[in-house]
Amino acid sequence: MFLTIPTLLTCTRIVAIPLIVGVFYAPLDQTTRNLIATLMFIVFAATDWLDGYLARKLNQTSAFGAFLDPVADKFLVCASLLVLVHLQRADVFVALIIIGREIAISALREWMAHIGASKSVAVHMIGKLKTMAQMVAIPFLLYDKVLFGVIDTGVWGHWLIWVAAVLTVWSMIYYLQKALPEIRSRL
Repeated sequence: MFLTIPTLLTCTRIVAIPLIVGVFYAPLDQTTRNLIATLMFIVFAATDWLDGYLARKLNQTSAFGAFLDPVADKFLVCASLLVLVHLQRADVFVALIIIGREIAISALREWMAHIGASKSVAVHMIGKLKTMAQMVAIPFLLYDKVLFGVIDTGVWGHWLIWVAAVLTVWSMIYYLQKALPEIRSRL
């Protein structure tokens, strides 16, 4: 069950990374680049929901899919953040917080799985809120224009990415607190 529809959708998020980055090197005007990158990010980010739904609906869940799904999400978010830092639309400090947390929590989850305690660091609502804030902030920052004549996506994206950074720290503290009893018992 390696090449299932859900797994292929997950792989599209990884394939999307050089495409989204490449848009900013294309011989297009900045407004067109912003629009294409934003639409691409939204479409590829939506595959995160779709692949999970299809995996459950088609009974095509797999250990490989469970591994690859969060990796693809992290690659897409981290690459987009680096593009935004390069474009000076996101603060490097925000990117360091978000990317650093992703590395730390991924390592924690791997270690907790190794010791048979992965349930203590299972995805929590704080992590889901963090992801939601990121998934709204990033396309807003990629677009970086006024939407519908009312929403300044640059301003909203700026505030939402900082909300995501705060939720990132909060969720990391939460997961570390949940893991602490297991860590102490292994010392």
